[in-house]
Amino acid sequence: MMITFEGAQVYLPGEIAETTVTVENGTIVEVGGAPQGDIVDARGKILAPALIDVHGDAFERQVMPRPNTYFPLDIAVIDTDRQLASNGIATAYHAITLGWEPGLRDASRGRALMEAMQTLAPRLLVENRVQLRWETFAYPETADTIDWALGGPLTPSIAFNDHTSMTMRSFDTSIQDRSFEHSPDFATASLDDDRIKQRTAGKAKRAGLDEDSYVALLREVWDRRDEVQSHIAKIAALGRAHNAPMLSHDDTRAETRSWFRDLGATTSEFPMVIEAAQAARDGGDTIIFGAPNAARGGSHIGSLGAGDMVEAGLCDVLASDYFYPAMLAAIAKLDTERRADRLSLWSLVSRGPAQAMGLEDRGAISVGKRADLVIADWPDGQAPSILGTWVAGRAAYSGMPVG
Repeated sequence: MMITFEGAQVYLPGEIAETTVTVENGTIVEVGGAPQGDIVDARGKILAPALIDVHGDAFERQVMPRPNTYFPLDIAVIDTDRQLASNGIATAYHAITLGWEPGLRDASRGRALMEAMQTLAPRLLVENRVQLRWETFAYPETADTIDWALGGPLTPSIAFNDHTSMTMRSFDTSIQDRSFEHSPDFATASLDDDRIKQRTAGKAKRAGLDEDSYVALLREVWDRRDEVQSHIAKIAALGRAHNAPMLSHDDTRAETRSWFRDLGATTSEFPMVIEAAQAARDGGDTIIFGAPNAARGGSHIGSLGAGDMVEAGLCDVLASDYFYPAMLAAIAKLDTERRADRLSLWSLVSRGPAQAMGLEDRGAISVGKRADLVIADWPDGQAPSILGTWVAGRAAYSGMPVG
């Protein structure tokens, strides 16, 4: 089947130009030629590479729309998939936590969610992939699931998360000021101090536990600390064996970035301080920030501002994090603020993520690339919106405004 998009302002690798784009059998076969096949009238609109989301966990609201109120996973997956398509996201890495907590982020629930995604794949609109958001203290109970997922069709990435050490940092240390988690200088809190219950109250609620039970479980898990480095090394070796993209999460020190880089994790996801971001850049690593951070004008937890990092050349990718519409909203906000030119901004949600995940077949409008495309409406001074999303040349979403 051949389709030609005609009349749009097309976001090409080096310029924005009004031209035609022709697609055949899911691939871009010509840019600038005469219209062929079915014609898609895109006059007055933008034709751009579809969005690629490397870290999104907004699906958790479909899985558990109210505290400890769970919905069937097939319904959650289908609804999430439709949200992705309507937001112009053609490829999504769902950040599925494999942790030691019961409840929403239990490892067994994560595996069940991946199994549901595999079963539903023929019915889904976009390409649903997985980020194994692994809590590094959750070993050995997650090892079999990680090995199974890496050998399966969801082609996961691996993100090394250590919210356990973050929770156990000393009470006078902010999350941004903490040392490298495996350093002897890492100062810890006492689990016998009542302040630990205040710090963990939200986590206990998410896990469906009372405060005392959560702290007791945390105490058991914290006893694994001396073994965590070797566990990380084992999972990193698995990742390398499967050529999985690997990321470290919430870095706060150059030492942290260097340690994970040596294991093959060459992406820094949401670095919290300039030292970590600059260390990533100096080491040739990819840097990811959250699109909600950029769209809102700053971090909600007081970390680095994504807009500032884009302007400083310290951001390669913007991820949806906890809100799928944030990717497009971030581009609009940064465009208004003149943080970078529009093509560079769009690259943060298309070409940049494709390169970070090793997806050489997509992320740009050029001959030979997969036809993952969006038509967007972006009137001057107003918010942009997605009118259509194509995945490998297939119409995944089409919306017609009232007009």
